Amino acid sequence: MSSLVAVLVDGVAYGMLLFLSAVGLSVTLGLMRFINLAHGAFAMVGAYLAVVVVGAGLPFLLALPLVFVVVGIFGIAIERTAIRYLYRRSALEQVLFSIGLAFALGALANLIFGPQQQGILTPAWLTGRVALLGLEITSYRLFLIAMGAATAIALIYLFEHTLFGARIRAAVDNRRAAEGIGIQVERLFALTFGLGAALAGLGGALSVEMLGLDPAFALKYLTMLLMVVAIGGAGSIEGSLLAALGLGTVDALFKYLLPEAGGFVIFGLLVAVLLVKPAGLKGRVA
Repeated sequence: MSSLVAVLVDGVAYGMLLFLSAVGLSVTLGLMRFINLAHGAFAMVGAYLAVVVVGAGLPFLLALPLVFVVVGIFGIAIERTAIRYLYRRSALEQVLFSIGLAFALGALANLIFGPQQQGILTPAWLTGRVALLGLEITSYRLFLIAMGAATAIALIYLFEHTLFGARIRAAVDNRRAAEGIGIQVERLFALTFGLGAALAGLGGALSVEMLGLDPAFALKYLTMLLMVVAIGGAGSIEGSLLAALGLGTVDALFKYLLPEAGGFVIFGLLVAVLLVKPAGLKGRVA
């Protein structure tokens, strides 16, 4: 029984990691209506940046906000120089551009760092185990759960209870009317895209310890991130959290109980949810 509970804790931690990596994609896809298949590449940039700065001596906890800010600025630069011209283009053009960007950044990572796996130095207090309710739980798992919960609360507050969130919703629902009342829609979209990229970078930096890092990272986990958005509903923070936790725990449970059926169950779960709720658990029907 204690082993099963420990597996569930691992699943929740993995789910929180999926949430941190996928929630930015949900924001850009659901609120800005941009199909950003390069989202995993922003996570990869954050992961490599974390490996470099921590390897250079910066403490892990200081590296995380640095990665968040730098990848956010990188995302804004990409949005201002290229992506803003694609908002009104077809879905196919958005997909082709963003997947091409992901391949290009993966090739650049391979050129700079090589194809080998990268590791990251985490503080000693994150590598130990904590006794909790009779279980020995890895400190890093608990740290991931705390980071995911704090991020979810902050994002829900930002998008549901602030002027910034209200302006984003207004700009998406009726851009012309929003511009008519003085909302700087282009600047708002750039900031929102930067926020999505920053969250991806943070998720990538936190993933290195648990998932590893190589130049294929940008595309390796893209399917899982898209599944989180599809099941949760594009643009919904709560939906992304529920979907990520569900996928994480189901994945961990079946890897433990019935490893050969794990992949089938995950994709079966996606199909079942979309048959019942085509817009996802918390998505809005267009």
